[in-house]
Amino acid sequence: MAKQIKTAITPTRNEDYPKWYQQVIKHSELAERSPVRGCMVIKPWGYALWEKIVRELDDLFKATGVKNAYFPLFIPLSFLEKEAEHVEGFATECAVVTHHRLEKDQHGALKPAGPLNEPLIVRPTSETIIGDSFSKWISSYRDLPVLINQWANVVRWEMRTRMFLRTSEFLWQEGHTAHATDKEAIERTQLMLDVYANLVENFLAVPVIRGRKSPVERFPGARDTLSIEAMMQDRKALQAGTSHFLGQNFSKASNIKFQSADEKEEYAWTTSWGASTRLIGGLIMTHGDDDGIILPPKVASSHVVLLPIIRKTEDKPSVMEYVESLAKEIKDIRYHHRNLEVEIDDRDIGGARGWDWIKKGIPLRVEIGPRDIENNSVFVGRRDKSHKEKVSIKRNHFTAQISGILDDMQKNLYDRALSFRKTHTTTISDNQAFNQYFTPENPEKPEIHGGFSLSPWCGSEKCEMKIKEDLKVTIRCIPFKGETENADVPGDCICCGKSADKHVVFAKAY
Repeated sequence: MAKQIKTAITPTRNEDYPKWYQQVIKHSELAERSPVRGCMVIKPWGYALWEKIVRELDDLFKATGVKNAYFPLFIPLSFLEKEAEHVEGFATECAVVTHHRLEKDQHGALKPAGPLNEPLIVRPTSETIIGDSFSKWISSYRDLPVLINQWANVVRWEMRTRMFLRTSEFLWQEGHTAHATDKEAIERTQLMLDVYANLVENFLAVPVIRGRKSPVERFPGARDTLSIEAMMQDRKALQAGTSHFLGQNFSKASNIKFQSADEKEEYAWTTSWGASTRLIGGLIMTHGDDDGIILPPKVASSHVVLLPIIRKTEDKPSVMEYVESLAKEIKDIRYHHRNLEVEIDDRDIGGARGWDWIKKGIPLRVEIGPRDIENNSVFVGRRDKSHKEKVSIKRNHFTAQISGILDDMQKNLYDRALSFRKTHTTTISDNQAFNQYFTPENPEKPEIHGGFSLSPWCGSEKCEMKIKEDLKVTIRCIPFKGETENADVPGDCICCGKSADKHVVFAKAY
């Protein structure tokens, strides 16, 4: 009988993937459940990770001319009603404020006071209220384009929640732009999708497929929705960012007009685009292992933890002096336009200390004891390798090589994720094989199965909905040319057998 390998996280991914995910969040101290149903408390280690993502994404936005602003949390109900398709798409997810203030009843208990003149919606997204501001800011073609982003929280009253992936309240950014022509707006829609792909692939080390959403999966009220889709280790898809071409729908609803160069009154062409704390969930499920999360160095909450090894009280002063000197040296090293961040952990808790940092996913663990100091060396473990795989390196070599080591880890994580996606992506043209691919062998206890299927689709909503209802499989995107091998290859629709001019990405998804 093979000896069972001990892991820091139980159950393992193969034993119970959803529970593994929750345990990783708990043991890595990213977040915890709040007293409010469906909401979460993001703990310092998790929030530091979000701050890194925000900083990188904000820089990418501003490089394209976008400026940050802030808009109200509350949206008048009448604003949402102006765009029928939009309000219908979000109606069941809206949290509604109907009363103002609290007052005591005759028994001293608090109760809501009088009703509001008009109910207020806690923003599920801000197209309508930002559209109201745009209608005041824009009067001439000279005022265009307007390129605005806000970092905020939103509320969507989810029935089934999962931390980071789908919570009633979450953090995100939402960009909104207005343009004089449809061409400019369409170009902006594509540009912002490329920005998201840059962030997710080059900073989070998560490979994505870029493409267009089907009409069924399109953002409510949009003319076109573009998305990036990533594969998690349970082979499900995660939508990691979306960019929407709204046409003139919201301009007409919000009365965003401008006088053109030809002195004609026209409606502006608008876009919106967003990404959220769901990216952290995607990062966990792409790179995490049975010992916890693995943080890509470019967005890691911290890069290095120094672990002083002190077995005798008299050794402590010299060891801590060496550790603090090394920490200062590392903090002065630049890594991708920012200084490296270092943790020092001198807790006297034995081997649990190292395991804490493994579970937290910090890229480099550095042990330093009296013998290492004598040799002017450090003992280094990389989080992308086995916890047993540690090497002794001369101090000066380590500090000289640290940026290269982190870059190698970043590349290794991306390459592993890309290899995994390729392994579990297949072209299926036969209906029976398609159904089998997405059906677990044991429905009572579904094992990890399926993946991405590139299959022909005739373009009909009827076929798309049948597949969704029968298998809980959706069209993740209609991939752009070059994103997959056979996106433009014709075939027979995987559902109805009619002629299809394209292959699309089918998958189960979060």
